[in-house]
Amino acid sequence: MAFTLVIGGARSGKSAYASRIAEAHARETGVCPTMIVTAEALDAEMAERIAAHRADRGETWSTVEAPRALAQAVTALEGADVAVLDCVTLWLSNHLLDDADLALEVSGLVLALSLTPAQVVVVTNEVGQGVVPDNALARQFRDEAGRANQVLAAAAERVVLVTAGLPLTLKP
Repeated sequence: MAFTLVIGGARSGKSAYASRIAEAHARETGVCPTMIVTAEALDAEMAERIAAHRADRGETWSTVEAPRALAQAVTALEGADVAVLDCVTLWLSNHLLDDADLALEVSGLVLALSLTPAQVVVVTNEVGQGVVPDNALARQFRDEAGRANQVLAAAAERVVLVTAGLPLTLKP
């Protein structure tokens, strides 16, 4: 099944929009939606963010933690499943810090997304519209995220840009 890519800046409303898509699909099919998360609680502030996101979703969602093994998490989904993958840029950051082959990781994720029978909504950050970062690692992250977003957008059936909570369909 083809997937939907939801892209936007920080606090743009992209995760909430992706969740609404999944919840609507779950109501139609009678399934419990799944949130595939890539964040890791490496400090107290991130732990608070994760707890707030979990509380916002409520108890009707199941959660799969996949900070690195994202393709495997997608592959484990079944045909009736609906999932939100949140988010690609944190996943890329995890792999970047591990010095992984990011192009290989992204191609593996795209393959898993293209083969899964589940309905998947993929969330990613648009990071290329701001200032040029002042250090090499941040510039590398921005460049890798931009490349990954282009690959994902090309493979997605639907691409939606969310700004200020407002969705704008870019594809089809």
